[in-house]
Amino acid sequence: MELEKVKLTGAQETTLATLYGKAMESRRPDSVLEDIAADEALRRIDYDFSKLKIRRSDHTSLAVRAKAYDIWVRQFLDSHPVCTVLHLGCGLDTRVYRVDPPPNVRWYDIDLPDVIELRQKLFPPRDGAQHIAASLADPHLLDGISGDAPVLVVAEGLTPYLRAVDGLSLLRRITEHFASGEMLFDGYGRFGVWFLQRYGCVKASGAQLGWAINDPRELERAVPGLIFDAELWYTNAPGFEKNYSWLYRRLVSALYYVTPIRRLGRPLRYRFNNQTR
Repeated sequence: MELEKVKLTGAQETTLATLYGKAMESRRPDSVLEDIAADEALRRIDYDFSKLKIRRSDHTSLAVRAKAYDIWVRQFLDSHPVCTVLHLGCGLDTRVYRVDPPPNVRWYDIDLPDVIELRQKLFPPRDGAQHIAASLADPHLLDGISGDAPVLVVAEGLTPYLRAVDGLSLLRRITEHFASGEMLFDGYGRFGVWFLQRYGCVKASGAQLGWAINDPRELERAVPGLIFDAELWYTNAPGFEKNYSWLYRRLVSALYYVTPIRRLGRPLRYRFNNQTR
């Protein structure tokens, strides 16, 4: 089998770290994620993953986070069997294969051209799923995507890699283009972004982070029609209980109630409905 040589750099290179962590966790007999597609893709890549300084503990944390997102995505799909999913900054994530959306779901995996090119080499086509190779700052990103169905926007681990002006502009374009929907993405506070900038794979890749989201209601004020729904947490995600000690689970659960610590980094959920404006 011929291996794919990978030459991603900067923010795009960090997607190799998340692929590696999820694939390695999926090789465990008690895997949380069971991401077969990620494991198969990893075996086809020619790349020195040691340079990204991925720790074994990262394998579990990446898998638990991804599993939590998968559950939240499935909840939306159960409530909206006819909908559109925008998987922003999809990287090499295999969510569309893990979630396996029904036929009436239009799924778009969106990332920069070099990432999409690699995705298309590593993963087989899937009915109902399309790739869009473009910058998220492109004002024409949504051209050609129908806005007639509810939309779920999923952006796991993306926001720190965007400039605030580009991120807010993107959210405005989405709420203007679609009649209703939900948004699900990680929000890192100022100190969370500072810490993440110095973290293993981010530091090794040379990626530069920018957008910090401290108060989630800031986005309500910046994006007309956007309604803050919840700051989410991972303690209820499958795999959290069996992979972490009782003491650690109690500590993390308690930290959720300490606002400055929670806002270092947590998933955020928003909704909007133009018909109620």
